[in-house]
Amino acid sequence: MSFRAAVLRGYEDPFTVEEVTLGTEPGAGEILVEIAGCGMCRTDLAVRRSAGRSPLPAVLGHEGSGVVVRTGGGPDTAIGVGDHVVLSFDSCGHCRNCRAAAPAYCDSFASLNLFGGRAEDPPRLTDGSGAALAPRWFGQSAFAEYALVSARNAVRVDPALPVELLGPLGCGFLTGAGAVLNTFAAGPGDTLVVLGAGAVGLAAVMAATAAGAPSVAVDRNPRRLELAERFGAVPLPAATTGLSERIRRLTDGGARYALDTTASVPLINEALRALRPTGALGLVARLHTALPLEPGTLDRGRGIRHICEGDAVPGLLIPLLTRLWQAGRFPFDQLVRTYPLADINEAERDCDAGLVVKPVLLPPARSR
Repeated sequence: MSFRAAVLRGYEDPFTVEEVTLGTEPGAGEILVEIAGCGMCRTDLAVRRSAGRSPLPAVLGHEGSGVVVRTGGGPDTAIGVGDHVVLSFDSCGHCRNCRAAAPAYCDSFASLNLFGGRAEDPPRLTDGSGAALAPRWFGQSAFAEYALVSARNAVRVDPALPVELLGPLGCGFLTGAGAVLNTFAAGPGDTLVVLGAGAVGLAAVMAATAAGAPSVAVDRNPRRLELAERFGAVPLPAATTGLSERIRRLTDGGARYALDTTASVPLINEALRALRPTGALGLVARLHTALPLEPGTLDRGRGIRHICEGDAVPGLLIPLLTRLWQAGRFPFDQLVRTYPLADINEAERDCDAGLVVKPVLLPPARSR
């Protein structure tokens, strides 16, 4: 079958919306999804800085959502035609971590998600000239009208929900909320500082508020701080002198938890200093430099660790987040701006400029 998709051909090239061909039907355990919307994540845009590690040309996009139009059957395919689904990250399902309900730490996570699929996977997508495009990005390649995915990384959702807006629950919003609800298990009386009020950081703020945990949001963008305050956080400009001291005053002696979404070494050290004894800092952004920790930052039982995909089992966390949204306690839709798929380059520019928190791209049938 042929359909429209946004193709990235070179690391410095714009996206081009082209006709592509899917050369295979769903196999056992696979489903074909008509994409209703796909969020644009910083990880998609980071491909431009991947120094050749991500194969191009490729169809990116890994925050897809839509309606199942075909299935390949098989004993593990509980999702059927007509089901509304949110697509999340891929995992093998049989390694030690997958069996331990930690699919974000799957032994094959990098090959399945970041490098376009395993090397032995046959090409599935070709362009108009018949040239192969990279295998599935994050198991999806959802900057397109259709995506062939493993049923394992699809989560059924209530068809009454606006499916075109739900895709970011599969990655960006899942990561921020999962860090708070899963990794930290924050609850009433806990305090949280969030560094960076982008999509992940603001999702963390919303989750903290829903859990009854007071939060402080640090950012240099006044509009992002206004959003954080709307969602229940105390706003704190990143340029404030003596940041850790300010945070300790705002959190009655120190935060119990801190979440960094910036990969800024100075901010990470400030966050560690702002923690109370035995406090924990989680990192979700990829570090591109060494992380020198200043003396005393890890004293008194403080800890630091990386968090992947919010330590989430998507099939458990995504339904929880949709229920919280329906109850008015996780208003992620207020962060979303929709764009036609044809305007993907405008969406990328707006995202880079900080004009939009979460762009969601709508294929032609949805954007009319």
